Amino acid sequence: MSCFRCVGKTRQNNQTNHSSRRENHTNITSADKVKVDLNLSVNDKKEDESKHDQLSLDVKNLNLKDGVSGDGKVAKTFTFQELEAATGNFRSDCFVGEGGFGKVYKGNIQRINQVVAIKQLDPNGLQGIREFVVEVLTLSLADHLNLVKLLGFCAEGEQRLLVYEYMPLGSLENHLHDLSAGKKPLDWNTRMRIAAGAARGLEYLHDKMKPPVIYRDLKCSNILLGEDYNPKLSDFGLAKVGPIGDKTHVSTRVMGTYGYCAPDYAMTGQLTFKSDIYSFGVVLLELITGRKAIDHRKPAKEQNLVAWARPLFRDRRRFSEMVDPLLEGHYPVRGLYQALAIAAMCVQEQPNMRPVVADVVTALNYLASQKYDPQTHAIQRPRKSSSSSRGSSAGHRRVTSNDSETDRIGD
Repeated sequence: MSCFRCVGKTRQNNQTNHSSRRENHTNITSADKVKVDLNLSVNDKKEDESKHDQLSLDVKNLNLKDGVSGDGKVAKTFTFQELEAATGNFRSDCFVGEGGFGKVYKGNIQRINQVVAIKQLDPNGLQGIREFVVEVLTLSLADHLNLVKLLGFCAEGEQRLLVYEYMPLGSLENHLHDLSAGKKPLDWNTRMRIAAGAARGLEYLHDKMKPPVIYRDLKCSNILLGEDYNPKLSDFGLAKVGPIGDKTHVSTRVMGTYGYCAPDYAMTGQLTFKSDIYSFGVVLLELITGRKAIDHRKPAKEQNLVAWARPLFRDRRRFSEMVDPLLEGHYPVRGLYQALAIAAMCVQEQPNMRPVVADVVTALNYLASQKYDPQTHAIQRPRKSSSSSRGSSAGHRRVTSNDSETDRIGD
């Protein structure tokens, strides 16, 4: 959930440049918002006449009001007092995580009688009011099984909070990397179902939303898991409206997460839908291999997941070396080949060589439908042991809030 700079791969650099994380308000255009009725004529009414007034002022101050239509919808509003009550005044035992936006708490809002996740903006954090507004605007329009549901928000004075449905299983990152001792790893079938669901969520953003949206921050920690490991994309503060009409890209500051960001976008600042496809390919590789996108604990040649995988893509005899050791050989050989083929296409260096999201969804839906039964299939053995087995004690250390986020790309 946090946002670090690409060129500043150390925590010191992140802190030094952290104030420049927020985009200049004067540079934000109508392409940074979705069409939502926010009742923006705030000059004609007093601020306290509507619960949406503070958000409306935020939108106006960020120059996001141009072209807003009156046929949209907006999420519920909650008072800060309600959210204090829901979390017991943000008690420590309600705390569930922290990122660039701020702290996340579990709570129970009496008015809607629902357990929720409440994300509170840290005014000194790596994200700001712009990301808050973009998230409200984006998710107010979105309605899909594989996107986290925004239940409402609070914008009172300096307080900015987002209220989501609570996802009991946490993030994909929690189930894939640095597993605690005794925690069962995800099996092959579950991994493919998660990949297919995440792809469907991305397809909704690219092909179904009007206007279409580029996610720009697809990674394991932003894929939340609900019942039966149903995946939902979350954290839309970096989302951008995609190119429309004859336009091929959106020129913007480079934002995202180091290791997941497409190299063409990182070098040129030209954001396209294929930028998200690259990030998805990295996530799919993580699901297959159990490795992190960037892992500084590994040997130098293995620290970047895509760089490590590329030469292995060219030799089918070495595919078994790429499989997560925690699967213990319980995977279908043909399914592995197909999943690696999809990942390899998604992380092509040239964006025009990457598939469109609809094709990725079709392929992964098929893969997810091919159930692997470990009772009727032989256990697969790698040709040789991996130099970075996850069975080591380092591979099972508990994740802290500092460990769980890789260096992120900044402007």
